[in-house]
Amino acid sequence: MATSLTPTTIRPPFGRYSHGIVVPAGARLLVTSGQLGVRPDDTVPDDVSDQAEICFAACAAILAEAGMSFADVIRINAFVTRREDFPAYMAVRDRWVSAPPPASTLVIVTGFTRPEFKVEVEVTAAKVP
Repeated sequence: MATSLTPTTIRPPFGRYSHGIVVPAGARLLVTSGQLGVRPDDTVPDDVSDQAEICFAACAAILAEAGMSFADVIRINAFVTRREDFPAYMAVRDRWVSAPPPASTLVIVTGFTRPEFKVEVEVTAAKVP
């Protein structure tokens, strides 16, 4: 099991995340590519919350394929195209996050490969065999 690091000598996290995560020796690592809010039939919902749900569901499928779950996620990197989408994205993210919360970064970007994409999520997970 990973150990959460949130030193009392620095400002507490702004949200549900850890400042650092220590992974035990011998853990298997999984790193996903960024997952976009596109369904298997190639449709893209307009709503950022719907896109975020698709992103996290895709990450969950990749984790499951590796015999892992969101309980094994140690880091989330996410990208949104509009600052005003931050609360909607965070509401979805917080439903998927397990304890201890992973390290997490959210970046606002100018766009993705297709203009209809509003959010992208990638995760890193670690599990002791």
